[in-house]
Amino acid sequence: MALIKDEDKEYLKKKFDEEMEGEVKIIYFTQDFECQFCKETREILEELAQLNDKIKLEVHEFDKEKELAEKYDVDKIPATLIFGEKEYGIRFFGIPSGYEFSTLVEDIIHASRGETELNEEIKEEIRKIDKPVHIQVFVTPTCPYCPISVNLAHQMAIENENIRADMVEAIEFPHLSQKYDVMGVPKTVINDKREVVGAVPQEMLLEEIKKALEE
Repeated sequence: MALIKDEDKEYLKKKFDEEMEGEVKIIYFTQDFECQFCKETREILEELAQLNDKIKLEVHEFDKEKELAEKYDVDKIPATLIFGEKEYGIRFFGIPSGYEFSTLVEDIIHASRGETELNEEIKEEIRKIDKPVHIQVFVTPTCPYCPISVNLAHQMAIENENIRADMVEAIEFPHLSQKYDVMGVPKTVINDKREVVGAVPQEMLLEEIKKALEE
């Protein structure tokens, strides 16, 4: 049974045909003894890849291809990585379902273009960052504000290769939710130093990134 409805597939096919430019590679990590939602995540990605020839899907075994997982800093599954003409540091840990499905679609389009919709002033400031930045955005599929935060973090990762931005599904990874005291979503954690609760404007997230780099 398809996870994406036929009418949604028609809409997405048209959207990809009109808005995608270059090829996008999706690297997906799962394993034989599949984790919770590994199967469903794979099916979503396979159905998306069938909608446009520019979307290429690679499936890898997390438990059997440890060197590759380590190369891409994948330490949990299901893990979905989005590449355009280069690696952009876009990560989904957990199923990209519910409201987060829209983020996945937008990421594919942004990665195919190699450009984002951020303000030009923000882009200029982001490109100046010369130190590693790790952004984790904790979400749940039923949170309508979470895609705003994830989309923003992922766009910043596209603009600067020093930035890695992870969507982390809070319910699937309770040990991380407990570690970072996630009481509500979206919650954004930057370099394990700064925290932002709720969806915030791009200017505010940029300021928090700067503060995290100063600490």
